[in-house]
Amino acid sequence: MLEIKDLNVFYGAVHAIKGISLSVGEGELVSLIGANGAGKTTTLHAISGLIPAVSGTIELNGTNLQKISPEKIISLGLSHVPEGRHVFARMTVEENLRMGAYIIRDSARISENLEKVYGHFPRLKERRRQLAGTLSGGEQQMLATGRALMTDPRIVLMDEPSMGLSPLLVKEIFAIIQQLHEAGITILLVEQNAKMALAVSDRAYVLETGRISMSGKASELAEDDRVRKAYLGA
Repeated sequence: MLEIKDLNVFYGAVHAIKGISLSVGEGELVSLIGANGAGKTTTLHAISGLIPAVSGTIELNGTNLQKISPEKIISLGLSHVPEGRHVFARMTVEENLRMGAYIIRDSARISENLEKVYGHFPRLKERRRQLAGTLSGGEQQMLATGRALMTDPRIVLMDEPSMGLSPLLVKEIFAIIQQLHEAGITILLVEQNAKMALAVSDRAYVLETGRISMSGKASELAEDDRVRKAYLGA
């Protein structure tokens, strides 16, 4: 579904992404793990068209995303849950969700998608008239994820969904990610919490200073001594 080959991205003179290649198959949950500053968020921004790549290719179902604007990338079936959530604080939960469906013109489809999101996140339905800025961090993460699901995406990019959350809420968010995966949603997950990410993923890539250093089945990487020492605290 998603195929990245020899991708190079610069921030000014800084070579942030150095020739990485990765893929995500339909229905897979693939994690990109690594330390802070490794280039994980930059990779997602390049996929979404938010920053340009100097060289390499990014293809979604055979379509070159580098020649398409970010809003048109969304229409191809790719949604992005950003780091830090970025909900519209002065809008209600339901208004935030409807903003996620801005490319859809069919009101019946929007209502149908809204009910699907409420099915995944019953708490959002309970708080649908509440201002998003008054939600807890975990609820805002649910809202940001639900907003990304409002277009019926074929693949969802999730950037650090556990950031800033308590251990209890981290478990809840990862349970939701696993639920979405089991529902058939394709996910590329960027996470610093490598232990949780590997526990729910099919495959994973390890990114170190802009380069892929390891890749393979998530279960196997979780048992690899190098990964355990560097990212799992073993």
